[in-house]
Amino acid sequence: MKKVYNINMNERIKDKLRQLTTKPGVYVMRDESGNVIYVGKAKNLKNRVSQYFRNSPKPSKVQAMVDNVDDFDYFITMSEMDALALESNLIKKYQPFYNILLKDGKQFPYIKVDMTQPFPKFEIVRKVKKDGAKYFGPYFAGLDAREIVKVINSAFKIRTCNNKITATSMAKRECLNYSLGLCSAPCTKRINVADYRKELDKAINFLSGNDEEIEEILTKKMEQAAQNENFENAIILRDRLKMVAKLKQRVVANLPKDVSKDIFAYYTDGLSGVITNMVVRGGKILGIISYPCLDAELEEGQTLFNFIVQYYQNLLVPNELILSHDIEDKDLLYDVFGKKVNIITNPHGINKNLLDMAMENAKEYLTKHIEKERLRYNNTIGAMKALQEKLGLTELPVRMECYDISNISGTNKVCSMVVFKNGEPSKKDYRKFKIKTVKGSNDFASLREAITRRLKRYIEQNGESFSEKPNLMIIDGGKGQLSSCYEILQEFGLEKEIQMISLAKRIEEVFFPNNPQPVLLKVASAELKLIQRIRDEAHRFAITYHRNIRTSKQTRTTLDEIPGVGPKKRDALLSAFGSSEEVAKADIDLLQTVPGINRTLAVQIHKYFEDNPIAYAPEE
Repeated sequence: MKKVYNINMNERIKDKLRQLTTKPGVYVMRDESGNVIYVGKAKNLKNRVSQYFRNSPKPSKVQAMVDNVDDFDYFITMSEMDALALESNLIKKYQPFYNILLKDGKQFPYIKVDMTQPFPKFEIVRKVKKDGAKYFGPYFAGLDAREIVKVINSAFKIRTCNNKITATSMAKRECLNYSLGLCSAPCTKRINVADYRKELDKAINFLSGNDEEIEEILTKKMEQAAQNENFENAIILRDRLKMVAKLKQRVVANLPKDVSKDIFAYYTDGLSGVITNMVVRGGKILGIISYPCLDAELEEGQTLFNFIVQYYQNLLVPNELILSHDIEDKDLLYDVFGKKVNIITNPHGINKNLLDMAMENAKEYLTKHIEKERLRYNNTIGAMKALQEKLGLTELPVRMECYDISNISGTNKVCSMVVFKNGEPSKKDYRKFKIKTVKGSNDFASLREAITRRLKRYIEQNGESFSEKPNLMIIDGGKGQLSSCYEILQEFGLEKEIQMISLAKRIEEVFFPNNPQPVLLKVASAELKLIQRIRDEAHRFAITYHRNIRTSKQTRTTLDEIPGVGPKKRDALLSAFGSSEEVAKADIDLLQTVPGINRTLAVQIHKYFEDNPIAYAPEE
């Protein structure tokens, strides 16, 4: 049977390969369950996709992906740039197993200074904008951007406040930082623009790689504080000097201080891979970080290209990149960056030394990562395959959903929907339901309502998470809960399309519909731990949602029901009168004395309590 299936699969793919165009586009590889396992872009769709299915040697990671391909789709685009954008969106949407997936939100801090202001300050940001400001960084691997800003303020008295300082503005008095010698007080005109800029230039010079002046200033201040027996301040300055010393230790010999570059080394054993990034700014190595990556590209240079495109989505691109592998799409990379950078793939001298250092870090990281990755695989993909085998599931449970009810004595009833993809939580797909039609404490009926609403959204293809089919639905409970929910599957005619089980907590029994005999998975097995993890996560998510609703209702007041009274005005009224009952007793003139309450709103509040006297009646 298996051989016949493979022949059919190959014939279907061959038909699609013959229909492929030579235009640019994006291709999507799917497994036998229809799940997206890889997304790629191509300048020439026919050439690129055909390469995967040729009878020729391929890297182990590519062959592993191809062995799981049952079908593929493709999308034609107007240009390579359009293909790159579509590929990025599809990878974010499907999170395919064989694609590089850098975590969204992984944004390193920068130090920013807006030179268009008369008295600029240094601030820490995690997103670089094209706003004309100067950015220094990124800082990581033991270098704290906040501590570096403190070093600057200790030496050069650059302001840290958010006050808008103009030529005509004048603060009433200086802040505490001025008294502590950490600010030059431009807010009270203690320093003019020209002198402030001189101090600012010194700070920028320090961030650009020159440490000597700041080290000398801090040393003198520390010694002076010690002589004045201000030992607390001396200790603080000593710690600031330690940060400067840490920066000096990262200086690269024979490298000019105005040089900024990123080095990327890709090392793979054929199946697993690591990309190590070394950041050099102002002649210093600010940090080295390694990323494990699994990418089913045919060329290693293309894997590096894919990584770099994702990496710089939130980071500033330096003027020079040193790469361990050549990449073909340099012009496309320039389009992504919005500028032309110097890309070196065959470095010499100091650049080669830097690349060798990055490569050694990549090799060492991969050695340690392989064992960790093996354990991760066993607990995710391996556990999914074992679960399919042990439970006799018709398809691999790539997308698993688990449901749990939470309430107290039938009040504030909620249901959680937790989603695991490829054996790991997919929190962007989590959903929560307020139970609307069930009276009292009835978990069976509550589950039925939530499952009905979820499946209806699937039938209607309404909602990004709801429109995706679950391979396995897990109900937290025993035979009763399962039977009740399975009836909903039957009502929608989905009992053959979607599999459903329940997990009873007492001895972790797995129940199937229409079967009174449970299945007991081996204690401490990876497959049992997988469904326990999703069950426990559903329980946590339901309880958290229920607690939030309960807390929200407890903290609401009668004032929240009055149109025009938002949180700020409500708090102002409570601050002035102490309680909703006292607000209700106040007349219109008294209400107007509260900040933010004009006569129109005061009349509205007064009328509300006249019309709703029971709203402020004390509880008996």
